[in-house]
Amino acid sequence: MEGESLGKLIPAVVLLVLGIMESLGGLYFEDRRTRNDFTIELLSLVILPTIIQPAIFLFVIWGLSMGMPQWEDYYISSSFWWHILAFLVLDDMSQYWWHRFSHSNRKMWKLHRPHHVVEEMGVLVTYRNAVMYYALMPGIWFSAVLVFLGMGYVYLFYLPVKLVVILLAHSATKWDRFLYKYKMLHPVAWVVERTISTPSTHFAHHGLTADDGVSHPNGNYGNLLFVWDMIFGTAKITRQYPTKFGAWNQIKEPWYVQLFFPLIRSKDTKSELHSITTPHDYDPSLDYKEYTR
Repeated sequence: MEGESLGKLIPAVVLLVLGIMESLGGLYFEDRRTRNDFTIELLSLVILPTIIQPAIFLFVIWGLSMGMPQWEDYYISSSFWWHILAFLVLDDMSQYWWHRFSHSNRKMWKLHRPHHVVEEMGVLVTYRNAVMYYALMPGIWFSAVLVFLGMGYVYLFYLPVKLVVILLAHSATKWDRFLYKYKMLHPVAWVVERTISTPSTHFAHHGLTADDGVSHPNGNYGNLLFVWDMIFGTAKITRQYPTKFGAWNQIKEPWYVQLFFPLIRSKDTKSELHSITTPHDYDPSLDYKEYTR
């Protein structure tokens, strides 16, 4: 229990510290966030770790305990490094593909849409996704299976490390600028930016249009590891940061529509969240264009 509590405490502290630093920089006082945006972000921060993830873990572990009790803790004595590799592949790599799929499929995009319509970066952007986006995420289900198989001890360390990296990648503090500023650190930067997600590479993913030469809206999908983008050909590294963020379909839906679609749908017939399929569906694989209603 101590390890589990510490695993939750570390990302929470990092979130708080980064949030304070961003606030001191004026992000949450001079940015474009509305009360609707804050509601989405704060609810997302609560719902994922307190409801969705625990519910999936309880369901999976209960189901496997009933159906395949002989497999419980089957791999508990196997190599620590095999456990890490299992989480990196079945959780982080599968999340890369889940993320990439949400940028190529119009229906999946609707669940990922809240993450991209915000026009400023910051740690609060990290978990802006519809509830169903996380409820269906394969990586969470796979992680529950691995914990059942006896890899829970590694998960206590793996998860907080991953969450901290993802929070840092969304942070408006742009901590990686330090690595780019000094020439002697450039070899370190070269390794870091090709290994994990950084503000430079992930901000590019949130950029409004590739026309600026920096943004890469249909690439840089990595969460913990940027290696997956390197391997699967979706990487773009510029060591710069976009100046405009968002997506061209900027209809600002109420927080409850964005978070609970398709259970709750927009009343606006011109909105892509009016139904699972609409004439106004946004194709996330296309680059930015001016949107007119």
